[in-house]
Amino acid sequence: MAADLADPALWDARRRSRRGWTITVFLLVLMMISWADKAILGIVAVPLMRDLGISPETFGLLGSAVFILFGVAQFAAAPIANRVSSKWILLALCLVWSIAQVPIFVFASLPALWFSRVLLGAGEGPLAPITMHAVYKWFPSAKGATPAAVASSGVTLGIVVFAPVLAWITAEFGWKSTFIFLALIGVVWAAIWFFVGKEGPYTSIRAEHKIEGTTPDKAEEHALHAADRKVSYWRSIATPSWLLSVLAAFLAYWTFTVAMTWLPAYFENVMGMSTQQAGSLIALPAVWGAAATVGLSWLTERLATRGLRSRYSRGLVLGSTALFSGAMVLAGTMVEQPVLAIIFFMFGFGTAPAIFALTYLVVAETTTIGQRGAMLQYSNAILTSGGLLAPAIVGMLVGSASSAAVGYENAFVLTGAMMLGVGILSVLFINQQRDRKRLGLDV
Repeated sequence: MAADLADPALWDARRRSRRGWTITVFLLVLMMISWADKAILGIVAVPLMRDLGISPETFGLLGSAVFILFGVAQFAAAPIANRVSSKWILLALCLVWSIAQVPIFVFASLPALWFSRVLLGAGEGPLAPITMHAVYKWFPSAKGATPAAVASSGVTLGIVVFAPVLAWITAEFGWKSTFIFLALIGVVWAAIWFFVGKEGPYTSIRAEHKIEGTTPDKAEEHALHAADRKVSYWRSIATPSWLLSVLAAFLAYWTFTVAMTWLPAYFENVMGMSTQQAGSLIALPAVWGAAATVGLSWLTERLATRGLRSRYSRGLVLGSTALFSGAMVLAGTMVEQPVLAIIFFMFGFGTAPAIFALTYLVVAETTTIGQRGAMLQYSNAILTSGGLLAPAIVGMLVGSASSAAVGYENAFVLTGAMMLGVGILSVLFINQQRDRKRLGLDV
């Protein structure tokens, strides 16, 4: 009886699914807090730059600071991800974020901002792949796309929920108060997760068959032997499917980081809005992004259940999403009416985060389940470096342009064109079935 209570593999399907969705919702909230931590700098950009005398170039570098140790932390966490329970890793990460916010509130200086953002990045770096790994372990492989998308939608829902609140706190209590607010939210989540968090039972294809009560036929048995053996990480990384999906996610990270760091300042400095209006308006791309993330992942699951190979149900959807995102950002730079520009930017910048969940699905196909946690960490370390480069480069473009409006336009055109290009390449060349055969994962 005690074993039945402790081991989710021995639970009935309904109880296991209910607990899996509970875990998913908690991880969704954690992702929301994480992206609120990242977006806060953009929301308080104008008053912060004014009070501390920060130039656009310096602010751009400050926006990139959160990503300085982002990738390093993921490479460091990769070997740990396959050995240590996701519950404890996620708990530790959340507490690091909360601690990172304190120096800004206490000292309110440029060095404090640098220290805080670098420490925040070290704590947030491993989050997304650890979260996906944790979610995947609670659901059968055929049913994991939608829960993973729900958790991943925290990227945008964090902005939807927290941006108006942070903008209001900034207007009423000053920009420093927003940082301590997020620190307290993180501590509350960690306290609850300590009691709720638990590891899922779907740890391999064989475990899945055992839990679901299914028996593989002879062909599937050969496939199981192939899928459960180890594959060189370098061979997986060298596949076109991995390269293009991660490049698309790299540019998606670039695109959404540009929006979170610079779009509120664009609304204030170019469109003449107030800090509270600009901070609230940034929720529009986030609302669309949340809907796109869940909707597209539901679509991939639906297409898979109808028998389409993942090359089409995941790869083609990923490429088309990137293509659409780039086209919408470019369209926003070509119209003169502010309302149309806001609408196009909503679709363009907001669609980008939907690519993250799709990329994780494609990357997971290029390796074995046993190596998946580490592979997702390595992949995420590379794709999130888009966030390191984007704010700094946009800051240089804005600071060196003849006017702020020209600088923003140049930055947005560059962003849209790169995303459009990788979308076309992904549609043409992502093919997981071809790459899995070359890796010996399919027979």
